[in-house]
Amino acid sequence: MRIHLFASRLHKWLAIIIGVQLLLWFASGAVMSLLPIDRVHGDHLVDRKTVLALPANARLIHPSAYLTALGTPPQSVTLKMLEGKPVAEVLTATGTRLFDAASGGAIPPIDALRAEAIARKAWRGTGAPSAKVEWIEREGPEYRGALPAWRVAFADPDATRVFIAADTGRIAAVRTGTWRLYDFFWGLHIMDWTQHENFNTPWLIGFALGGLALWIGGALLLYMRWPIRRKRRQRTTT
Repeated sequence: MRIHLFASRLHKWLAIIIGVQLLLWFASGAVMSLLPIDRVHGDHLVDRKTVLALPANARLIHPSAYLTALGTPPQSVTLKMLEGKPVAEVLTATGTRLFDAASGGAIPPIDALRAEAIARKAWRGTGAPSAKVEWIEREGPEYRGALPAWRVAFADPDATRVFIAADTGRIAAVRTGTWRLYDFFWGLHIMDWTQHENFNTPWLIGFALGGLALWIGGALLLYMRWPIRRKRRQRTTT
């Protein structure tokens, strides 16, 4: 009888403590599943998927013309269109360099004006909102990508932020109001309330084990209180 009473009280307190987080898990999971992932990614506001093909009549210089100037062995060479002209994106062990694929000349890192131009060219929202361009050197809750980078903050209703990698000119990330809402509930879901990225927090592990203990305790109590089992016990005692 004492074991049954202790198990019942333990299960009750576990249900109260773990139940709050269970509610947050279910609620955050429901919200995240209801938000369209393309709106979370900001695809309706910024075009990151369109890849422009190199012109068929483009006269490209041989890669050796700019690879010899690197001073370090290249790991990969990617030809792409950037700002309306073909460029070579060369990845090395020390970083990424851009070269004009037609002349072989080195292209300097992306500056603020070019970063805003790249973001505006990819803009597919309504109107042409004003923008504020900021230099980013450290990761934060909103952006964890290639650094350094430029943050182009549009003054639109979604408070859209476009992050441009300074070395390649690529759009590294897009953040919108929908993304921030999703990220907030994601932080609640994984119980990382500051950085919103650690899936192995002690809180998450502890409450997950607590939820498992809650289920096991409930199953034991159900077995101990099962009507058929109680009737059999009463028959044996009489």
